[in-house]
Amino acid sequence: AKYIDAVNRIVNSVPGRQVGTVGKIQAFPGAFNVVPGKVLTTLGLRDLDAAKVQMLFEKIQAEVRQIESVTGTKFEFKQVNSSKPAPTDLRVRRVIDDAAKQLGFSTKLLPSGAGHDAQEIAELCPVGMIFVPSRDGISHSPREFSKPEDITNGANVLLHTLLKIDEMSLSL
Repeated sequence: AKYIDAVNRIVNSVPGRQVGTVGKIQAFPGAFNVVPGKVLTTLGLRDLDAAKVQMLFEKIQAEVRQIESVTGTKFEFKQVNSSKPAPTDLRVRRVIDDAAKQLGFSTKLLPSGAGHDAQEIAELCPVGMIFVPSRDGISHSPREFSKPEDITNGANVLLHTLLKIDEMSLSL
C-alpha cells in the first residue's frame, strides 16, 4: 500500500502529462485471512519523454528503499516490457487532419501516453493515430463506449487518409 501511494505521489509531483499505474496486484497465498508473504505488481510509467520516465522510476526506486528500511519488506524490480515513446510523424498527422477536415469533422492534436501497436511500428516506419470520442472521455476501461457513428467517422478518416497517402505517393 505504501508503494502504490508512493507511485501516485511521485508521478503527480512533477508537472506534465505523465502517467504511473500499478495496474495489477497479486497477493500470495491470496487468502482473505492470511497476511501475504509475497505480492506481485505491475508498474507502468508513460510519458512522451523517455528521460522523464527514467527520472520518475529512479524516484520511485529511492522511495522503495525507504519503505524497505522502515517496514522490513523486500522489493525487487524486473523489467518485463518496455516501449520507448514514439511521437507520431508530422506528415502523417497533417494528412489525417486534412482528411478529417475534408469530411467536415473538427480535429484536436492529442498526445497519447498509452501503449499502442504504433509504438512498435514506429521503429519501422512513420505512424499516426486517429482517436474517436468516448463517452465521458473514458478509454482503456470496460466502461469505454464510442457511438457507432463516431466509429464510422473514424474509419472514414482512416480510409481517406490512406487514399491520400497513396495518391501523394508519400515515401513515408
